[in-house]
Amino acid sequence: MTQKLKKPTPSYLGEGKIQEIKSLIKEKGADTVICDDELAPTQQRNLEAAFDERVKVIDRTALILHIFAQSARTHEGRLQVELAQHEYLMPRLAGQWSHLERLAGGIGTRGPGETQIETDRRLVRGRIQKLKKEIESVRQARGRHRSRRRDTGIPVASLVGYTNAGKSTLLNAVTRSTVATENKLFSTLDPVVRKVRLPSGKEMLFSDTVGFIQKLPPTIVASFRATLEEIEEASILLHVVDIGHDKHHLHQKEVENILKSLHLDHKPRILVFNKVDTIEKKDTDLDTALTLDEFATRPATVYTSATTGLGLPDLLEELDATFDSIAST
Repeated sequence: MTQKLKKPTPSYLGEGKIQEIKSLIKEKGADTVICDDELAPTQQRNLEAAFDERVKVIDRTALILHIFAQSARTHEGRLQVELAQHEYLMPRLAGQWSHLERLAGGIGTRGPGETQIETDRRLVRGRIQKLKKEIESVRQARGRHRSRRRDTGIPVASLVGYTNAGKSTLLNAVTRSTVATENKLFSTLDPVVRKVRLPSGKEMLFSDTVGFIQKLPPTIVASFRATLEEIEEASILLHVVDIGHDKHHLHQKEVENILKSLHLDHKPRILVFNKVDTIEKKDTDLDTALTLDEFATRPATVYTSATTGLGLPDLLEELDATFDSIAST
């Protein structure tokens, strides 16, 4: 359901839309309402008060963090997710214990509810600081690994793209690795680096990274700083696009916007239209697939299928040519 409002409201939605959703909740027997925006803590509480008390209200960020938590397999991944969860929780602690505030308190005294909120905030702040220190330690270790890689002179190509575009499958196909791949959102949270030999005989490293998504929450970007630094260090970006997706143009543009916001849009890149095996020629004309691209300088483009191997030799040839071009400038 959608609603257009001239300005944000304390309950996120207008009263009429809230009543409409309440009827739908009752009709469907729903127990969860998900809002496709990041809700202010007050908006979330007001919506929960407006709906049935058994109905849970979560926002876009909470949903993404839930998916991240399911996908986190390594120590680093769990640290990053937990940090994002705690930073998301911090401003939402107020009001969690409001029912206790009515039990005691008077002039010059503090109710037990207020005391509990302060205790919770202190615990969360302490955990956030501890997580940041651990992640900083991971970041420094990654920095040392990158420094050693730079000393070897081996170039790095970093795979970026919208979530579930097939980056990990492409990494496996090109480097003959066995990185875990799944047909779901954010199956990769941690950077994965593998070596490959180009047709010229030169060696290079492929780096797989967390997938992007529309309206990427700032808390998640901040928490995954150690991961995003792998992209910053790359010599070239391979922007992987799932060309079989009916919104691949929007996904492609969103990734470009995120790269720009991270000040990474200046890096050389190759546009990799992946999953060509999932489309039918009668429905999609590959020759006109680039007509909606909005680049000042159109990047080199390759069409691939990581599952069938189609176009992978072309990708390696293009990487060879691109690195030669970079070396000569």
